[in-house]
Amino acid sequence: QVELVESGGGLVQAGASLRLSCAASGRTYSRNALGWFRQAPGKDREFVAAISWPGSNARYADSVKGRFTITRDNEKNTVTLQMNSLKPEDTAVYYCAGQTIPGRFDYWGQGTQVTVSS
Repeated sequence: QVELVESGGGLVQAGASLRLSCAASGRTYSRNALGWFRQAPGKDREFVAAISWPGSNARYADSVKGRFTITRDNEKNTVTLQMNSLKPEDTAVYYCAGQTIPGRFDYWGQGTQVTVSS
């Protein structure tokens, strides 16, 4: 069984930066993509960013492109989301996600709250 644990959320002002980290333990599907999703109050969970194995390809939602950067450390089984120039609309619970089979994110962390005040 694989476990994902996020950390690094918090309350910041607009324009600030935050760095989210996610550590995988247990049976890690380390050669598959890892990603970040978020869910704002009253909204569906949405894709934020994903990174392939071993880390050469990343893709982003249009809403965060140019502001967020996803990276992974394959030796430590971690994935990080660096978030710069945060906006109030980035407020959400952020979830780390992994794939047991390529192409589908099917296991999740417990989430970490990010709140951006205006």
